[in-house]
Amino acid sequence: MLKQFGREIWTAEGTEVAAMLGFRYPTRMTVIRLPGDDLFVWSPVALTEGLRTEVDALGKVRHLIAPNTLHHLFIAEWKQAYPDALLYAPPGLRGKRPDLTFDDALDSAPIPAWSGGIEHVVMKGNVITSEVVFFHRASSTVIFTDLIQQFPTGWFSGWRAIVAKWDLMLGPEPSVPRKFRVAFKDRRAARASVERILSWPIETVLMAHGMPVTTGGQAFLRRAFRWLIA
Repeated sequence: MLKQFGREIWTAEGTEVAAMLGFRYPTRMTVIRLPGDDLFVWSPVALTEGLRTEVDALGKVRHLIAPNTLHHLFIAEWKQAYPDALLYAPPGLRGKRPDLTFDDALDSAPIPAWSGGIEHVVMKGNVITSEVVFFHRASSTVIFTDLIQQFPTGWFSGWRAIVAKWDLMLGPEPSVPRKFRVAFKDRRAARASVERILSWPIETVLMAHGMPVTTGGQAFLRRAFRWLIA
């Protein structure tokens, strides 16, 4: 289930989930091994016994990350399985999930437990969700959630395929969906966030929905956000 993506970073594909109006999405999680074998688990997928066995073989689950207010469906079952893990809330999720007790907030402040190897930026100014973007230094990988997406031809059918094409979700390479573009009401804040992201020495790009970008990550992101930073 786990597939190594780079130095000290792995991905796992999860089950499909249903969204509004019958749209279905694949799920993908990322696991990063920190010094001391502590594990940083980003956007956890449904936890199976097989996946748990593989994760436990890597190290100790210490940090559970919900990267935005849309990717939290399986976080509670991971917290139940790993009660000693710390749970982190992106902007807006505390109010949406009052059933969960979060240990820290993902805001502009660095997180000391991983700041030596992982950096993060909150993509501000979007009315849909404030997504937290992460950069793993050891693998030179930036991790997006929903702000960059790509679905294969034929994933959606009927009117949903028409909507997905309009939303720029079916292009030849991953792209920022149109709905997120228009939802950036504070473009100055968004531009500042993107410029901070582009300051990282990015080589590869991971996302929750779309084929990873394995070369030319910097150039790819400049294309993806050309509509904002040009």
